[in-house]
Amino acid sequence: MCVSVRVLDDGAWISIDGTREVGVSDLWRLSEHEFCQCATADVLLEGFFDARKRGDIIEARPTGRCIICGERGSMGWLTIGHVEDGEFVPVDPSHEHRIEPP
Repeated sequence: MCVSVRVLDDGAWISIDGTREVGVSDLWRLSEHEFCQCATADVLLEGFFDARKRGDIIEARPTGRCIICGERGSMGWLTIGHVEDGEFVPVDPSHEHRIEPP
């Protein structure tokens, strides 16, 4: 199934099939990451600079700031959702996530 995944509005949104689905300013909990020195980082997303579909998984490369230690930067691939029966299903940012290396 062909699904269009794009970064929109200067990195503020990830569009899935022409609909803005995931935006910045959510707090994402990262448990497996190299973003900062925190064992579990709470990262406020500030922008997206890449997005892709890998199988049924939708991933993005965001930038952000850890609200625990203040570290700011970009990260590898973050799973933001998946496609199920042709529909986008977002993940819950408050659950623990891992970052795949770029």
